[in-house]
Amino acid sequence: MDMTTTIAPRSDQMNAEDLLAGPRTFTITEVREGSSVEQPVSVYLAEFPKDRPFKPSKTVRRIMVHAWGNDSAGYVGKRLTLYRDPLVKFGGDSVGGIRVSHMSGIPKRFSLALTITRGKRAPYVIEPLPDVPPPATADTMRLLVAAFEAAGVNGKAQRLDYCRHLTGRALASAGDLTQDEAQAVIAALQTDAGESPDVEAAASPPRASEGAGIPEPDSPASPDEPLPWDES
Repeated sequence: MDMTTTIAPRSDQMNAEDLLAGPRTFTITEVREGSSVEQPVSVYLAEFPKDRPFKPSKTVRRIMVHAWGNDSAGYVGKRLTLYRDPLVKFGGDSVGGIRVSHMSGIPKRFSLALTITRGKRAPYVIEPLPDVPPPATADTMRLLVAAFEAAGVNGKAQRLDYCRHLTGRALASAGDLTQDEAQAVIAALQTDAGESPDVEAAASPPRASEGAGIPEPDSPASPDEPLPWDES
């Protein structure tokens, strides 16, 4: 049982208490104008309930503008790591608040001196978040299906376990594989089957002209297409 669901505060927004278990990284899906002067911005996150947006403090908003610019439309797709800072004060008391530690879309670490109380400033250091690796393309997924079959790895559970073991990640489905991971799995399967690993073929799958209905190599796998363990 995940105990974090039992301690979630009743609220119409993300609270610092939501981060008691530790920092979490989120992907921004939408930014809207807030409903009050005190909270003028609502940030919606892919990994958090939509009815409880993140409403960043002025300090965090200043960091976002410095890192990503003035136009909030450009924030969509960006990621940031949020954490609970127990030293954030309200009315002179330390009540805790939400701060940001990492952001995507920045080339390197930066430090920004911001006001924490009247007449007092402190540096906020933001570390870069690496961009999300691209997902495996549809063509690479087809090569993965063929590699599973050639190696005699059949069944959803066996194929999923194989990918988990090789990538070291708790994959929920084939759709979680990145392009590099899928290519590595193909090479390992070909080795298991006694073939010479054809990583080059996985990296450069057939062009659309070489097979009817095959999407371009850079196309991500469609969610409607059979995945490597949907065919057994």
